[in-house]
Amino acid sequence: MKRLDLAFYEQPTLELARALLGQYLVRRHPEGDIIAKIVETEAYLGAIDRAAHSFGGRRTKRTEVMFGQPGHVYTYQMHTHTLLNVVSGPVGTPEAVLIRAVEPIQGHEWIASNRPGVKRYDQTNGPGKLTKALGITMDLYGHSFQQDPLYIAEGEAGVVIEAGPRIGIPNTGEARDYPYRFFERDNPYVSKFR
Repeated sequence: MKRLDLAFYEQPTLELARALLGQYLVRRHPEGDIIAKIVETEAYLGAIDRAAHSFGGRRTKRTEVMFGQPGHVYTYQMHTHTLLNVVSGPVGTPEAVLIRAVEPIQGHEWIASNRPGVKRYDQTNGPGKLTKALGITMDLYGHSFQQDPLYIAEGEAGVVIEAGPRIGIPNTGEARDYPYRFFERDNPYVSKFR
C-alpha cells in the first residue's frame, strides 16, 4: 500500500478532514497488519475553535504536538479511551483532525481479539472503539504517519461525503454546531449519532 506523502497533510484542516475519508489507516503488527478505511472524521481549528484543546493558543504538554508539523499523531485520553488525531495546519497553528470511525478491511481476527464479544459494526464505529480495535495507544503520541507501525495509505476515490455537527462537545458554545464532522454516506461503520 502506498503511504500518503507529507504534502497530503499540508492542506487546510477542513479539506484534510474530508480528504481523509476513504483513505486506509494501517496498523502494522508482527503477526499481521490491520487495515481499515477511514469513514468518519472531525476537524478542530485550534486557537479559533472553542471545541479544540488548543483554543486561544493553549499550549500544554498535552497539546504540544499540535503546534508542530502536520502529519503527526496527536493522541489523548478521554475517560478510559485513547483518541487518535492527525495533526494539521501550518507549524505554530495547532489544528487537528479526529479519526472518528473506520471500516475494517484486513485483520478482522486481530480486531475481534482486541474487541472480544463486540458485534462487528460496533467494533470500530467510534473514536475510542477504533483505537482499541487497532491497538493504538498513547505510546504513539507524536509519531509520524510517515513511519511504521501506524500510517495512512492511499484508499478509495469517489467516496460520497456528508457533513454535520461534531459530537460530544456540549459545553463549547456556538462551536458545538459547526458542521465540521464528515462521514461517508450510508456506511454502516459511521458512529450511531447521525
